[in-house]
Amino acid sequence: MDKEIADILAGADTRGWKQIKVDFGDDFLDIKVPDNCEILTMPSMPCLVDSAASITTALNQPTGSPTISDTIQAKDKPAGELTVCITVSDITRPVPYKGENGFLLPLLALIEGAGVKRENIVIVIGNGMHRPSTPEERIYMYGPEVVDNYRIVDHDCEDDASLVLAARTKRGTNVHLNKIFYEADVKIITGLVESHFMAGVSGGRKAVCPALVNTKTIEFFHSVGVLEDPNATNLILDGNPCHEEAMEVAKTVGVDFLVNVTLDKRLCMTGVFAGGLESAHMAAFEAMKQSVMIPIEKPYDIVITHAGYVGRNHYQAVKAAVNAMPAVRDNGLIVMLADNVDVEPIGSQEYKTFLHMLKILGPDGYNNILQHPDWKFTKDQWEPEMWGKPYRKVGMDGLIYCSPQIPEENFDIIPGPNGYDFIDSDASFATDGDKATAMLQNSIIYAVHHPRLKGRRPTVAYIEEGPYAIPMAVG
Repeated sequence: MDKEIADILAGADTRGWKQIKVDFGDDFLDIKVPDNCEILTMPSMPCLVDSAASITTALNQPTGSPTISDTIQAKDKPAGELTVCITVSDITRPVPYKGENGFLLPLLALIEGAGVKRENIVIVIGNGMHRPSTPEERIYMYGPEVVDNYRIVDHDCEDDASLVLAARTKRGTNVHLNKIFYEADVKIITGLVESHFMAGVSGGRKAVCPALVNTKTIEFFHSVGVLEDPNATNLILDGNPCHEEAMEVAKTVGVDFLVNVTLDKRLCMTGVFAGGLESAHMAAFEAMKQSVMIPIEKPYDIVITHAGYVGRNHYQAVKAAVNAMPAVRDNGLIVMLADNVDVEPIGSQEYKTFLHMLKILGPDGYNNILQHPDWKFTKDQWEPEMWGKPYRKVGMDGLIYCSPQIPEENFDIIPGPNGYDFIDSDASFATDGDKATAMLQNSIIYAVHHPRLKGRRPTVAYIEEGPYAIPMAVG
């Protein structure tokens, strides 16, 4: 530990600090924060009293479309000859698919009940540019009843043989789409509706683009010009180029039925929305958006947050950092906890390379490289660009990232200070939770006494729901 940091930690007086609970995986960490720390929390949404009954009702009384059975019967060949493709989310999204209270089994039962043969149903995991699923993840996400009895395929954005040229958008994008989905007689998309820091809102059309397209198609979706557009942000759809491109792709290739859900802060199901591509998705969006906004009067000197379920690796954890930006003042500090439990706790090799570039070049230098006429768009270049946004606001040393799963030596490629900077190098911990507690607690103590504050008492806030909450200035 650096001597300056050690001296600050040793001399800090935390008497009178209050205790909060910070999400870490399936548990909480007990952390002390200054007594003036404000807890920013989302308005509560009631959980469904009977999620199974709500799923049944939504599937049988869809919004803006015929029922699944009627959709199947309206096709121009017998149900027994029809092929059906259902696209599902991967492990990075906590969609309630499995078991009696999930919606995948009831959905499959309706399809087969309408006469479709089980062997003609394919479930495609919409990985986008994410890695393929593991067998364990499939069981965890979809349940053994589905994994053992249905064909499940990972979408591969780089496998040209599994793709087909399906459309050309008004912006000139050639859309290469998953061939199984494109050629299916009945196309069904599923997912989770929550705020999204680029597309405005997740779910709906995103289950097609970027979930089922190739890298080249995603090039526009994740280009510098699009990601730096002020409308490419949380809860904005009008004029959002990400939303508009994805919607055009989904409408062009065709979607027969949609199933989306909303969740509360504890991942409890709060709504089921089924039916038309646009109508059912917009119904979910309207139900969700009022519950995620947290009004704030002015930004804080220090914001504490966590990466939630979605932050399974460093690549995904950026959502929490970007969503915290409205709550922190310029040149303020963000202290962030992440439970990076993924098999690749940082991300792909390409992501690691680009992340290191961001560390060396800074946000503006990194973006200049991506915009050079000789630069070739490369998978995973976009997430370091998104990391550049909070770093640009608080400085490259203003975001402290605490993750016990990433080995200390691997932080050589990650920008900014990290949790290891605030614990002794020879310290041992019984669990990741114990290590995370020490990292986060000491990081907060250091932040409160940070030299850039010049001895004044900082304003502090904790975003209780981490990446799921959207602080917004009022007045």
